[in-house]
Amino acid sequence: MEFLQPEGWARARGYSNGVAASGRMVCVSGMIGWDGQGVFHTDDFAGQVRQALLNVVAVLAEAGARPEHIVRMTWYVLDKKEYVGAYKEVGAAYREVIGAHYPAMTAVQVAGLLEERARVEIEVTAVAPLEDSQQ
Repeated sequence: MEFLQPEGWARARGYSNGVAASGRMVCVSGMIGWDGQGVFHTDDFAGQVRQALLNVVAVLAEAGARPEHIVRMTWYVLDKKEYVGAYKEVGAAYREVIGAHYPAMTAVQVAGLLEERARVEIEVTAVAPLEDSQQ
């Protein structure tokens, strides 16, 4: 995996401008803050982020991929102010679940999510090295 940083650009904080990778592509649908049984345990934004990231990691594991194989994340948030207000807690949850790995990311405020209690939805593309994903 190669993180793309154009010469002369300021370093991105908390994400990468681009990532180049080769291997087995893994696409993870938008994950929200409920558990594997479809139950929400919190309405707290950072808590839902943490659970959504745990869900992402669980799906990646099914393909033999790990968080460090993520090349792209798209975050859909209901409220930009809620997201910004929870930066510290979201950052802690991110580092706890994903680690110090910062792929290309986009965050978008949306008018709504399909699940009424969902505050955030995160979709991921990962590229696992072929030797890591073969069983």
